[in-house]
Amino acid sequence: MNKTDLVNEISVKTGLTKTKSGEVIDTLIETMQSALSSGDKITLVGFGSFGTIERKARRGRNPQTGAEINIPAKKSVKFKSGASLDSKVNS
Repeated sequence: MNKTDLVNEISVKTGLTKTKSGEVIDTLIETMQSALSSGDKITLVGFGSFGTIERKARRGRNPQTGAEINIPAKKSVKFKSGASLDSKVNS
């Protein structure tokens, strides 16, 4: 499912126009990005939790040449699924 499919599905289920549904999705994404970039955690009960983790700098290898490279430290987004989502996926 891509964004267009999601907009269509939300539009059908809520009765909102496709334009409004798209605006809602865009606002949700922008809000989540802003919260995560600020270091906040997002919890959607039954669905899951989004958070950030710090990855340390490390050494790696270029798979094409085999040369060692330095991989810099960075933040990554982490998602942990909730019990309700897990049970739906595994049923």
